[in-house]
Formats: sequence, structure tokens, C-alpha cells
Amino acid sequence: MSLRLGFAVLVLFGLANQAAAFEISSPSVSNGKWAEKYLGDKAGGCSGQSVSIALRWKDPPVGTKSYALTMFDPDAGGGKGFWHWLAWNIPASAKGLAEGAGSKRGKGLPKGTVLGKGGIGRAGYFGPCPPPGSGTHHYVFTLYALGAPKLRAPENPSPEMVAVAAKSQALGETSVTYTYGR
Repeated sequence: MSLRLGFAVLVLFGLANQAAAFEISSPSVSNGKWAEKYLGDKAGGCSGQSVSIALRWKDPPVGTKSYALTMFDPDAGGGKGFWHWLAWNIPASAKGLAEGAGSKRGKGLPKGTVLGKGGIGRAGYFGPCPPPGSGTHHYVFTLYALGAPKLRAPENPSPEMVAVAAKSQALGETSVTYTYGR
């Protein structure tokens, strides 16, 4: 009996000490279902408003001092991909971003957050806007937990430079993918 009890205690102790999984999600969208306001705007030939979706995250790695966020469509450009959103130096105290935070020059972002220029050539969120008939596109939101308060990247970095810098400096990363086609 005591052997069984000892084993049960070990199992429970092990489960209690497992680290929770770093996760990101959005209450704004689901696969294939995006409200018109979240879609790309007239700059990309679409009828949306490029209002950034709300994002939530939880259980970052111990030692996280800031975050970097990317939104990438790997299906665009004949498989070359398209960068829709880049933000970094998001404070570690943030548990997510409110709807619209990445829109309109990032006025709703936490203080100190930097917005990078994506594929449309402007800073801030640009919603899904795949060419009609191009099939379902995958929009990958990746959140990097960084061990420093600021991302080490050159001034005016390309989206690829931001992604490489964030990945190389990350304590951990998590991503979520939502689909959309028209």
C-alpha cells in the first residue's frame, strides 16, 4: 500500500512541476472566418479596414523581458510569402494585444513597442487579402519571448531580419495559424 501511495505522490508531484505551455490565440477569428474589418484594406485592393485582431498569450518562459510578434502568409507570392505584421519590444507585462492595437500607427500598442514595415510597405497590421481564386492562405502569428527588454536588430530592418533576430534571441516561441481565402 505504501509503495502505491509513494508512486501516486511522485506522479502528482511530477505533474505539478511540469511547465505550462507557452500559447497564443485570438478571440477575434477562426479558420476561414474573419470579420470584414480585419481584412486587408484598399492599399492591397481589398475592402477591409486592416483592423488588427485581438491576441492573447499565456505561460511565457521564465526570464521573458519582452516579446516580438510576426504575422506571415507563407502561401502568398507563389510560395515566397508575405509579411502582414511585425511588432517588437512589446513589454513582458503584456498578456496580449487589444483589437486595433496594431492599426493606425500602433497607437493602441503598449509603450515602447516598435512596429515594422511589412510587405505592403507601411508599418502596422495589414489584414488578409489573398488574390481571388488563389485558394486558402495560412496566416501564421508567431510570438517570440525574448530574454532582453529590446530586440537587437538594425535600424529599419527588413521583415526577414526581424524574424531572424527574434528567433535567434528567443527563450521560446509559440504560434497559431488561421486560414482565409476568397
